Amino acid sequence: MSTLTSPLADRRATELGVGARFSLHPHCDDYVEVILSALAAADTSRVTVRTDDVSTFVRGSEGDVIRYVHEVLAAAGETRWHVVAHLLLSRGCPGEVACELPDDALLDRVPVPVLAPTGLTASAHWALYPLDDAGGDHLAHIMAAIGTAGSAATTSPEHFVTRLDGDLSDVLTAVAAGWLEAARHVRHVVTHVTVSMHSPSAGAR
Repeated sequence: MSTLTSPLADRRATELGVGARFSLHPHCDDYVEVILSALAAADTSRVTVRTDDVSTFVRGSEGDVIRYVHEVLAAAGETRWHVVAHLLLSRGCPGEVACELPDDALLDRVPVPVLAPTGLTASAHWALYPLDDAGGDHLAHIMAAIGTAGSAATTSPEHFVTRLDGDLSDVLTAVAAGWLEAARHVRHVVTHVTVSMHSPSAGAR
């Protein structure tokens, strides 16, 4: 296990339970080197990172978390091996081990981070889970988030997920935009995405 704790990691992120977990799966013999090199390539100055035998935990502001994951995935994708990443983003209670917040604590507008194009084509299966909406129409929040995501990447419906296609930066921007759109209405929002780059079956759809 390794831990990198940044003094600049957003205190608000700790208090509000903002963070991510992700796993990288390079399809090559030298997968350990690909994973470790990708993690080392990303800037950790504004996030707290802890890696164990299952996944990597990241804490920081919404934008800083997304930017860190973007840098890791871009570094892994530049190897040109088939790389799959599983990413979970959480915002608000009960995403943390212990957290108490008033109902309206997270109902604010957070800007979507600007991610530089990578030149790496990515495909993804994305699911969004708005939780604790006090009896509201959670499907309406999901559809609004999908609409927001569609302004960044190509979207298409699949069984249980929405497919995203585009540059890696566009795909992650779409995920972030949908996540943060739902967070304007629901205090606890979890989103999960599986991202694939350089798949040998990419043209088989």
